[in-house]
Amino acid sequence: MLRPGGADLTIAGGVREFGRATPDAIAVRDGDRALTYAALDERSSRVACALLSLGLTTGDRVALLSGNRLEYPEIAAGIAKAGLVLVPVNPRLTAPEVEFILGHSGARVLITDGSADFAVRVIRIGPEYEKFLDDARAVDPWIPVDERDPFCIAYTAGTTGDPKGVLISHRSRSLTFYATALEWGIGPGRRTVAVAPMYHGAGFAFAYAAVHCGATVSMLRSFQPDALIDLLARDGAQSVFLVPTHAQLIRQHFSEIPDLPLLDTLYFNAAALPKVLKEWVFEAFPGVGVHELYGSTEAGVVTNLRPPDARRKAGTVGHPWFGTQVRIVDSAGREVGPGEPGELYSRSPYLMNGYHENPAATAACTTDDGFLTSGDIVVRDEEGFISIVDRVKDVIITGGVNVYPRDVEEVLLAHPSVTECAVVGEPDDRWGERVVAYLVSPGPVVPDVLEAYLRDRLAGFKIPKQYRAVPALPRNAAGKILKRELRSTQ
Repeated sequence: MLRPGGADLTIAGGVREFGRATPDAIAVRDGDRALTYAALDERSSRVACALLSLGLTTGDRVALLSGNRLEYPEIAAGIAKAGLVLVPVNPRLTAPEVEFILGHSGARVLITDGSADFAVRVIRIGPEYEKFLDDARAVDPWIPVDERDPFCIAYTAGTTGDPKGVLISHRSRSLTFYATALEWGIGPGRRTVAVAPMYHGAGFAFAYAAVHCGATVSMLRSFQPDALIDLLARDGAQSVFLVPTHAQLIRQHFSEIPDLPLLDTLYFNAAALPKVLKEWVFEAFPGVGVHELYGSTEAGVVTNLRPPDARRKAGTVGHPWFGTQVRIVDSAGREVGPGEPGELYSRSPYLMNGYHENPAATAACTTDDGFLTSGDIVVRDEEGFISIVDRVKDVIITGGVNVYPRDVEEVLLAHPSVTECAVVGEPDDRWGERVVAYLVSPGPVVPDVLEAYLRDRLAGFKIPKQYRAVPALPRNAAGKILKRELRSTQ
């Protein structure tokens, strides 16, 4: 009797398959440079053989410190072909922060497009990297890996203390890529753009999905609104993944978006898309399907709000994604009903394996039956649509009453004098915490005007006690506002 089976899922699988199925199709574009699938398959095999020639063995870690560029997908695929583990590193980190990640992950090699030296073997993208590949065999080593083993260790920005390394399996990301192809049409003949940085979980997932599923991805080296629109037009991209900050900057730059006849899909992640900004997206990109998804590095994609409901259910993040179960519970662990706030847990094939060398942190965010906390408070309505209320850690308790910052932020963002905002709680001797609003505004901030506006729309205890004008809000690589940095300035 035959037993069902087959090769384990690996993130190198798509490169291998389309290197044979569509060898002449363009896999990656980067300015005037381009790689066909045949070239991507061959060069990633050279990366694998070159790394193995250094004495690396299955499970060893290889760090990649680079911005979005043509070499990123071939290095990631080559590391996977060699049975090694990728450690993506943010080029904006300081040298001590990079050294921590290299040491904590146990990386033995660093491939970089930078010039700094570190206490590991360093290979620099450019002539040195090209010679490294030229001297290697162009043969796929086919090192076997278990699909549940990690393909990467992705380091999150630590809210307190050092960052944690998220172990993400080949199976998790391969299934994410296939679901992405199903949801947003990332497949053969389709074109997309890598806008978000690939060293971040979502940026990697939605850019690399293209080469895993036979599409073409164009690299945007650094984000500028006009550069993105020009690239979408030049390469005829049909879909693109953005974060709300990108939309905000595009809105500020363009009075009218140039015609993009081939663009049919936009999908947003990283932070809630404010209703005012989302309405602008509908108007600026008429006829384009707008998705809003929610997830994390640890959980992958958890929910998706699809175009048919995008306007009707603006302010929600939709229903659970393919193969995902959610559980919403109160502080005692009891499941809550529709309309009641609770903490969101999810269970799916996209979940992380855990935190690298940190079992205590892993145990703290998971349940015995395999659910992972999001750390977010949500509400589910009668139709099953989920709305993010706020981060558990960001809820403000003032005078014993809970204030959810997003409630205040949504109203502030509807005022014409507010471009961006972040509401936080700060210590207060009388109330425990006071509500404080940080504002980015094109002109002077007039507290009395804002307070009068808010009092018609919010309960008195939600009104900020202070308004602070800032030139910009601090954000991480994913575009999420770093509220801890705002609190730490006081």
